[in-house]
Amino acid sequence: MTLAQLAVSYRDQADILRHRIQLVSELPARTQEERLAKAERLRILEAMRRDVRDVAVICERYYERGYRKNERYAI
Repeated sequence: MTLAQLAVSYRDQADILRHRIQLVSELPARTQEERLAKAERLRILEAMRRDVRDVAVICERYYERGYRKNERYAI
């Protein structure tokens, strides 16, 4: 599998996470506990989507000369 193919896979997963975020945000929350749980779940899903999207960009642009990689994922 090439990095370009891997990037497509990551983009697909980011779309799935975006859809899941939309579904969770539409769920009703009646109690304070439910609202807090929903907010925490949305926070986690957003972080996952951001990370997957960032890795997709890194894979897409890995071989481009002059591309400065995301410092968050630098070793």
